[in-house]
Amino acid sequence: MKTILFSKLSSRVLRQCSAQASLRGVQQKITTIALLLSLFSAFGQEKAKDSTKTEKLDEVLVKAVRVNAKSPITHSNVDKKEIAKRNLGQDIPVLLNFLPSVVTTSDAGAGIGYTGIRVRGVSSQSTNVTINGIPYNDAESLGTFWVNLGDFSSSVENLQLQRGVGTSTNGSGAFGASINILTDVVSEEPMGEISNSFGSFNTRKHTVKYSTGKMALESDPTRSFEIAGRLSNISSDGYIDRASTDLKSYFLQGSYVDDNTLIKAIMFGGSEVTYQSWFGIDAQTLATDRTFNPAGIYTDDNGETQFYDREVDDYKQDHYQLHWNQRYNNQWSTTVGLNYTYGRGFFEQFREDDDFETYGFIPLIDVNNNLINTTDLVRRRWLDNDFYVVNASANYKNNNLDMIFGASFSHYDGDHFGEVIWAEYASQSEIRDRYYDGNGKKNDFSGFLKANYRLNDRVKLYGDLQVRNVNYETSGINSNLTLFNVDENYTFFNPKAGITYELNETNDLYFSYARANREPSRDDFENNPNIEPEQLNDFELGWRHKAGNFTFNANGYLMLYNEQLVLTGQLNDVGAPIRENSGESYRLGLELEAVIPVTSKLTLQPNATLSTNKNRETFLSFNGVLENLGTTDIAFSPDLIAANAIVYQPIENLQMSLLSKYVGEQFMSNIEAEESKLDSFFVNDFNVVYTLKPKSVFESVVFTGLVNNIFNEKYVSNGYFGTFDFEDPSSPTGISSGTFTGFYPQATTNFLLGVTLNF
Repeated sequence: MKTILFSKLSSRVLRQCSAQASLRGVQQKITTIALLLSLFSAFGQEKAKDSTKTEKLDEVLVKAVRVNAKSPITHSNVDKKEIAKRNLGQDIPVLLNFLPSVVTTSDAGAGIGYTGIRVRGVSSQSTNVTINGIPYNDAESLGTFWVNLGDFSSSVENLQLQRGVGTSTNGSGAFGASINILTDVVSEEPMGEISNSFGSFNTRKHTVKYSTGKMALESDPTRSFEIAGRLSNISSDGYIDRASTDLKSYFLQGSYVDDNTLIKAIMFGGSEVTYQSWFGIDAQTLATDRTFNPAGIYTDDNGETQFYDREVDDYKQDHYQLHWNQRYNNQWSTTVGLNYTYGRGFFEQFREDDDFETYGFIPLIDVNNNLINTTDLVRRRWLDNDFYVVNASANYKNNNLDMIFGASFSHYDGDHFGEVIWAEYASQSEIRDRYYDGNGKKNDFSGFLKANYRLNDRVKLYGDLQVRNVNYETSGINSNLTLFNVDENYTFFNPKAGITYELNETNDLYFSYARANREPSRDDFENNPNIEPEQLNDFELGWRHKAGNFTFNANGYLMLYNEQLVLTGQLNDVGAPIRENSGESYRLGLELEAVIPVTSKLTLQPNATLSTNKNRETFLSFNGVLENLGTTDIAFSPDLIAANAIVYQPIENLQMSLLSKYVGEQFMSNIEAEESKLDSFFVNDFNVVYTLKPKSVFESVVFTGLVNNIFNEKYVSNGYFGTFDFEDPSSPTGISSGTFTGFYPQATTNFLLGVTLNF
């Protein structure tokens, strides 16, 4: 049997959702909503006289959380066309892998299922994610569970990745990056799409997508509505043993449009069942059997090693959004957004020889004169939560000033409970008795005012002020079977300012300062009741050059932290990363990126980040002695991250790309322990897209191929590390310390092939 160093890891309960109504029923609901909204718009307000379109109303949905090309905020934009080139089933973080300062991870090893993203070395809990301006991060864990957004990239119009603090956004603050996503815009013409792909590890993706296009009302041709939708299924066995994923998702929207009004009712969500694969493996197993998965392992009555076939996360999530964008004239426009998210699901786990006391099994059982106080059992850890959001903003602009002010309020109410669904010996307990039961509530209110002001032909000023208040309360018993009562209230002031100087038509210089504050997560409080919020002062200095098709961007950053919540390298008993305050720390780096047209058919797209990431003072208790290690590297923060795309387009309908990614060595701890080091890796993918345009039936047929890791690199992008103490009479202190490590191997050479029919 394999050595398991961290056998108590179970799993964080996932997030994703299932469509509960039939497609026809949901369409009818959305159509009704759209028609009602069109009537409301027609009779409830006066149509703006000035119908000049200064910008697309769809884009206004995310304007409050985005920046433009000239803003002094470091950012990257990715549009639908770029996403489609590699959209074969892998999650959104994997599709962003080649952007500057990005490192992605995959528990199952193949980019489907549980995936993560770190930007500038900062964990995903510190990356703010919004969808149409609505916060997506889980309110309690602060993380983003991309597994709940199966094939969501097929419904993304574009997204913007802001590095550093970025602009004020809705939801929890951004400490390394923010990703704001705009879903599909209203289609002008009817369209249909059928997309299918398959590949290594029995990976399958099936997508059907459609839009009615704008359908004008007979009573007023300037008013129209659109119905659009998508149904998807993605499944994969994963690179790691039994790391299977089954994702079912949907996206539906009904839209009303006239010259100055856009009203959208959007529903999306789905369900996911994912077999656990984040237990990791030790170094010895990595060398001999890198796909081994210890999840679900147990010994049967015959002494044989078995694996429980339902060691899975099973989660469903549904999102309901309503957006109303109104343009009154060329100067004024407003946006109102409403959201309700319903999530529910569990992590199921087989437990061997657990104590009766843990589950409240009383009295003990006498079996053949043996008093039984342990049992094999199957348990589920549940989440059942509701999340409500209201956003509102107003935009005023003239030739020199573009100003947005607004507010956001969210309320989260989540139940956490555990139940036993089977036990070999259960005493007098009843099925589904809850052995722990708790609740978390969170209210989050923020107000902001931001403006871009053109001082003259060369100088643009940027200002951004945000006040945010967070109240978080918990009650009941947590999964550690202890009372868990938190009642914290935080008020944060987050100012930001910047300047852009246009040297000439091809060169811009910019400088910005931004402050961010961020509250601890539920897991942070469970690990340390005295945890402190973290604060960041972010300085960015950049140069942007664009001459024709050639672009070059250089950005230097200095991120000064107070009580940064850094990853320790350890995981808690449900597989979530443990963080702790690190006092003073900093990240200093230089980001470079370019688009270089070598010829009319060949383009290079390189980027690189060089950085140093340090805790100013680190303490460690080892062998019973507290040591001050001084300045150390921050965990999971490589000094060098680089990527490149060599894009060759010999003819109009054929594009081939060699995609390369290098990540330097990094520590999984803050103590620079050699055992915690992840080696550097260099991985190359090959992507080909060929578009066929038949003269009938289909508008186009797109063939896509992706070979990942073409040179068969055996690499690890993520893992965990920790120390433990044990009694040792031979030690001067009576205590000795040991270490443990776990690694998540990534897939060797694998492929995905797809065909998309557009009509």
